[in-house]
Order: sequence, then C-alpha cells, then structure tokens
Amino acid sequence: DAAALCSEPGFDFRLTASAKKAKKAKEPEAPVLYEDPPDKLVSKDGRDANMKITSWNVDGLRAWVKKNGLDWVREEDPDILCLQETKCAEKSLPAEITSMPEYPHKYWAGSSEKEGYSGVAMLCKTEPIKVTYGIGKEEHDKEGRVITAEFPSFYLVTAYVPNASKGLVRLDYRKTWDEDFRSYLSELDMQKPLVLCGDLNVAHQEIDLKNPKGNKKNPGFTPEEREGFGQLLEAGFADSFRQLYPEQTNAYTFWTYMMNARTKNVGWRLDYFLLSSSLLDGLCDSKIRNKALGSDHCPITLHIAV
Repeated sequence: DAAALCSEPGFDFRLTASAKKAKKAKEPEAPVLYEDPPDKLVSKDGRDANMKITSWNVDGLRAWVKKNGLDWVREEDPDILCLQETKCAEKSLPAEITSMPEYPHKYWAGSSEKEGYSGVAMLCKTEPIKVTYGIGKEEHDKEGRVITAEFPSFYLVTAYVPNASKGLVRLDYRKTWDEDFRSYLSELDMQKPLVLCGDLNVAHQEIDLKNPKGNKKNPGFTPEEREGFGQLLEAGFADSFRQLYPEQTNAYTFWTYMMNARTKNVGWRLDYFLLSSSLLDGLCDSKIRNKALGSDHCPITLHIAV
C-alpha cells in the first residue's frame, strides 16, 4: 500500500518517484499505429468498385512535388485526384504536375487576395460534365477552397475547410462557413448524390484524435466545429470511414510536424470522404494511406461503385 509505505520512517518518496521516472524513461510506450487493411473492391450490394478517388492535403504543392508526392500518386493511380492547401497561384504551378499526361483534365482554385494561401485542385482522367468553383458566396469564395465537378451519376466536391485558427480567432467565421457550406451541399444533393472529400478541419468524435481531453478548446475539436460536422451528417451525408470501421482507433490523417508526432502516431483524423446516403450501397472501401509521406497529412482513398 503506497500510503502505508510513505508513512514508514526514513522512506524517501521522491527517490522512488525519480527511480520510477528513470525506469519509465528507459521504456517509452510503443506507439500504436494504424494498419490500413487490404483494399475491399466489392460493395455491400455486390457491385465491383468502378471509381477510385484520392484526396490529399499536400501542405504546399511545390514542396510536395519536390518530396516526390507525384510518384506516390502514379502508384496509387486514382481516377480522380483532389488536393488541398496547394498554396500556389496557377501561374506558379510546377510543370511536373501541369504536364501530367495521366490526368488530362485539371482544375485549380486559389486565393484571389493572398497568393500562397489555401487553394484546392482536382485532376481527372475523364472529363467532368461541368466544373464550378466556390459555393456562390463571395466572402468564402475569395479564398479558393472548393471545386465541384459534375459526373453522370454524382457530384464530386473537394474542400479545404477554413481552420478556426490559433486562439479561435476565426471560429465565428467558421460557424458561418459550416452553415453556408451545408446549404450548398444540400442543394446539390437534391439534384444528384454527391461525394465530398478533403480536409474538413475537424475531428468529429473523441475516437478521431489521440488527445481529446487536451484539445477541447483548440481549433479542430471545439464543440462548435464538432456540432457543425454532426449537422452535416444529420443533413443526410455519411462519414464513409466510420460506416465501415466504426470502432477503429488510432486512425489519423494529420500529425503536427512538432514533437515527432507522426512517429508516435499522435494525430487527428481531419480528412474525410462523406457520401450522400443514396451512394452508401455502392461504398466498397475508405482508406487511410498513412505510410505515404510528403505532407503533415496523409492521403485518403475511396473505392466506390457508382
């Protein structure tokens, strides 16, 4: 009994505590990593996957290209590649990506006010019927955060959702964004089902980040942002990863560059594929490619029968 021990004469509690500490320091806890299981290529209703979409927050397209991000893309070989946080004006895009023959149809959106801020891209093997930029509201659209492509049987929306920022200085703006973005998606969904992918800048539940208790007042895990995500689900969209892996822990898509977080797998799941409920029967798999390096986020991939 520790209390009894401490009351014994001559017992130095500090000594034991520091001895314990020394012992602890010698054996650091082995990180629990997420093993992305083999890809499932058949849907619940027995159809073969015929569409593969990859989404990746590249945290600066030019640096990511230099870190051989495109080699990984060629190996993964999705039908459509969506990128977020490109931080690159269209005139400064590296030739390695603009001349990629695998994706003849390429679409870029960037911030009209701040060069090298925000930005999204969509690269397609097959030409979409129509492509639009933004969500129809100038206050949001000037930051280059959304591209929507219409395909025969669905819409694909890629988004880089605004961060509530340090000190939550943009939390009020984020709440407005969440509401306006949800309306935009709901209107689209009335015309055709949709797939939404990208960095949604929120960990929805405690299972979606390593340290929920310490982050309740930090951007990405405030009650307001989590509630905003919950309302998206209530509006009829499903989180594809949790549909398939409801209890899976330690599955993250973002790790800060600080404190060796990625090696320790101290991360957040901020990147998602959300699907209109009518597409769920065709869902085959939702992958977290956490071995792919080149950014502080890893890519995610969706296999679907459409």
